[in-house]
Amino acid sequence: MPLSERQRADFERLVRANDVVLFMKGNRRFPQCGFSATVVGILDKLASSYETVDILADPAVRDGMKEFSSWPTFPQLYVKGEFVGGCDIVKDMVASGELQKKLGVEERPVRAPRVTLSAAAAKAFKEAGADAGNDVLRLEIDDEFNADLHFGPKAVGDIEVQCTGVSLHVARASAGRADGISIDFVEAPSGMAFKIENPNEPPRVKPIHPQALKAMLDDGRVELFDVRPEDERAKASIAQAKPLDAKGQGYLSGLDKKTAVALHCHHGMRSRAAAEQLLRQGFTTVYNLEGGIEAWSRDVDPAVSRY
Repeated sequence: MPLSERQRADFERLVRANDVVLFMKGNRRFPQCGFSATVVGILDKLASSYETVDILADPAVRDGMKEFSSWPTFPQLYVKGEFVGGCDIVKDMVASGELQKKLGVEERPVRAPRVTLSAAAAKAFKEAGADAGNDVLRLEIDDEFNADLHFGPKAVGDIEVQCTGVSLHVARASAGRADGISIDFVEAPSGMAFKIENPNEPPRVKPIHPQALKAMLDDGRVELFDVRPEDERAKASIAQAKPLDAKGQGYLSGLDKKTAVALHCHHGMRSRAAAEQLLRQGFTTVYNLEGGIEAWSRDVDPAVSRY
């Protein structure tokens, strides 16, 4: 059913509630999908303040925003009442510097990163580049420090770095994350492969299987949190898990950042996004229950209902 004029006016007020409003799954502190977590990570670095709206908490907002913006997926970013786009568009705008301009963020000069290539890596790149045509060797490192090294068209804003006789084009948004990396070409189980060592890489979410998590819980060595909403917790729950509701978030925020923390959801996807956010907040030892409560029921406690 099309939105009424009153509904449109309500959504217009909602998108103008702050200069920057993000409609997402979860909230700023605890995103419940990877795409929402990615945009939150970008905004945390660029925006001094912004509002988030949890579309999972209100089906009317979730369904209405799809029609209001003519955009079928979330997250959705609005700046000064103007619809900007979803996760991929936001990432592209950051890479080009367009989002920084829209947010009024002063662009600072980007220093060319220091990159070290081994002789073996330089030789492999030169050989591959002989058949690359007009493509250039590009390096992109995303917010989670996943490196993408490939031959492709030069992108706007790329920073060209000369190392060991090889021209490497580093994506502008990746320059800081790439500073000091070393690239080698080594023997791997499946054959020769490029090995990248990055001193800037922060701690990563640690996958943990149900039996290992149970052992840590039994020894009191980890705090477990359930990121699922109340209706799912009512269907099945792990006795030692604290709901990550408002009370649980307050308790978690008060923990020492060195405390070992584990998160779980139904199958492990939402909890991984929330775990990544905890790392960005400074927690150093964060686990994600692989397979979620479904795996816990299967491998540890069959008395926990499966749904």
